[in-house]
Amino acid sequence: MRLPAAPEVLPPQQAADGNRITATTGNAMTTTPTHIPVLLDECLDVLSASLTGVNPLVIDGTLGLGGHTSEILTRFPDATVVGIDRDSTALRLARTRLAPFGDRFIGVHTTYDHMDIALREVHRDTANGILLDLGISSMQIDEADRGFAYAMDAPLDMRMDQTAGITAAEVLRTYDEIDLVRIFRDYGEEKLAARYARAIVTARESAPINRSERLVEILNDATPYALKNAGHPAKRVFQALRIEVNGELDILRVAIHNALTALAVGGRLVVLSYHSLEDRIVKMAFADASSSKAPHDLPVVPVALRAGFRLVFSGARTASAAEVSRNSRAASVKFRAIERLDTAA
Repeated sequence: MRLPAAPEVLPPQQAADGNRITATTGNAMTTTPTHIPVLLDECLDVLSASLTGVNPLVIDGTLGLGGHTSEILTRFPDATVVGIDRDSTALRLARTRLAPFGDRFIGVHTTYDHMDIALREVHRDTANGILLDLGISSMQIDEADRGFAYAMDAPLDMRMDQTAGITAAEVLRTYDEIDLVRIFRDYGEEKLAARYARAIVTARESAPINRSERLVEILNDATPYALKNAGHPAKRVFQALRIEVNGELDILRVAIHNALTALAVGGRLVVLSYHSLEDRIVKMAFADASSSKAPHDLPVVPVALRAGFRLVFSGARTASAAEVSRNSRAASVKFRAIERLDTAA
């Protein structure tokens, strides 16, 4: 896809179907894929309390095509956003889309655990708001040559950053049976992990498993007849491979820690997660950060033992039925938010 030069791009307008962005360049119209941001108003409402000062800074750790960032920059005209994405294609498209905001937007090509790099880009020590919208974007699923979707035949790549790292095909070729069982069980929560791993190891002896269609065929053949109608047999295996290839859960653990460290007093971190493995990590990190380390019967809690954060609301929020009807990606979302406290006050 050829993109227009950034200075020529006028503010993007969302098409009626909500799935593409149309930008005007001179007399021409260009269209780039996007996805509808999940819980957009809820995220912005939570962040608004921390974006009231002078030149507030937001880190969008999972920029994608800039849906959340575009709305943040529009709703908070004094804010600056540093957007992080490991997908160079998404970052390029987002920079084009967000060019009308000028130097209020800075894009950074890295993984979202690198909050330090984001802060250095704007010569700041802390951020007032941080947003993490986890998982995979619609654009990545729709690009057939990425291999994320089991419904489309494609090379088994699955790297979010296609310039580095091991592909899903390499995982299937080089991992032993024990390691395949581990990732299918731990990252896909797949009950047939051992059965599928054995089938893959057997199948690769005759020919490499380089394409999604072949992998789906192997998994279908290995699925007991009684379970054929219990959901697509490839869904959890593809999720597990994607998480393994991209180190998603390891990065998330570090990212939550670094995001909490990077928040200014009064700053808020909001996280949208889409499966239980992600949400469990976020839930445990938030619970630990918002808990006092002092004994319950201590009459005066020393500053060093006070909780450094508070939950903005209890538990996890989910999307309304109306939003799910508009945007199926919202069906599994868990939304959590936390605020940094001034423990010395």
